[in-house]
Amino acid sequence: MPEPRAMHNIALVLCLAALSILSLVLGLSQFSVAKLAAGEDLVSQIIILSRIPRVASIIMAGMAMAISGLIMQQISKNRFVSPTTAGTIDAARFGVLVVLILFPHFSALGKMLLVFFFALAGSLLFMGILRRIRMKNVVMVPLLGLMLGNVIGSLTTFLAYRYDLVQNVNTWLTGNFAMVTQGRYELLYFSIPLLVTAFVYADRFTLAGMGEEFAVGLGLNYKQVVTVGLVIVSLLSALVVITVGRIPFLGLIVPNIVTLYLGDNLRRSIATTALAGAVFLLGADLLGRVLIAPYEIPIGLTVGVAGSVIFLYLLLRGERR
Repeated sequence: MPEPRAMHNIALVLCLAALSILSLVLGLSQFSVAKLAAGEDLVSQIIILSRIPRVASIIMAGMAMAISGLIMQQISKNRFVSPTTAGTIDAARFGVLVVLILFPHFSALGKMLLVFFFALAGSLLFMGILRRIRMKNVVMVPLLGLMLGNVIGSLTTFLAYRYDLVQNVNTWLTGNFAMVTQGRYELLYFSIPLLVTAFVYADRFTLAGMGEEFAVGLGLNYKQVVTVGLVIVSLLSALVVITVGRIPFLGLIVPNIVTLYLGDNLRRSIATTALAGAVFLLGADLLGRVLIAPYEIPIGLTVGVAGSVIFLYLLLRGERR
């Protein structure tokens, strides 16, 4: 009899496969399985140029944001920390504005690297402030990150108004998979080696989450592991932001839901977290496509609404405990 974790993963894989098939056939351009099997050119182009890239980007982005949140929560020792609540995404947004103002002719890879630099700087700033404060209760830490993000966001908005780029920044950063086509999502493939690295470092992240003194006592290079974790989180966040825009709360709620069932050991929960992130994002995308069809609700809005409700529930649940 398979253990519960394996059963969860099997169920998530089956759910992901079903949602992926549904996403491939759902859309404005309707076609039959017979036409697809016959290899009609128009149907093949829709599938290859639009539907498959969309599904692939959703799966990779969902896994990337879920794992990012899991790592951030572990190394900060707080369940309500994620790239959204630690200033990482806001710093990446500031990096996007810098790209638009100073380096509009950069290649996609060059833009991603610059956004990564700002995302990493935001993450390091948050962790540096966190190390200096004494009161680190369950609510104070994410509030600190939200305040830092608001400061960075205010600066970004000011400069966007100054250079008349508000609409450009908002359009770029509104999480939306509707414009994902072949040739516009391939940067997300860089997330695969990063996710593999996160799997390799899973045990070390678990030890780091037990505290610096404890981890160092066990022979762990604590600062190196934390730096690796922040680099992974910042790169994954930059890849998602530069490719599909801002996806709020996913990195917060999915790891929390998974750890409720599987505990704090990353080796046990990291695969389930990745699968759950992909399933959650794919389900939210399908919901946004059918609620007001033939129009589409941006994924940032559907995930933001669902995520904020679950976030409040987790906060209230934590306070009761």
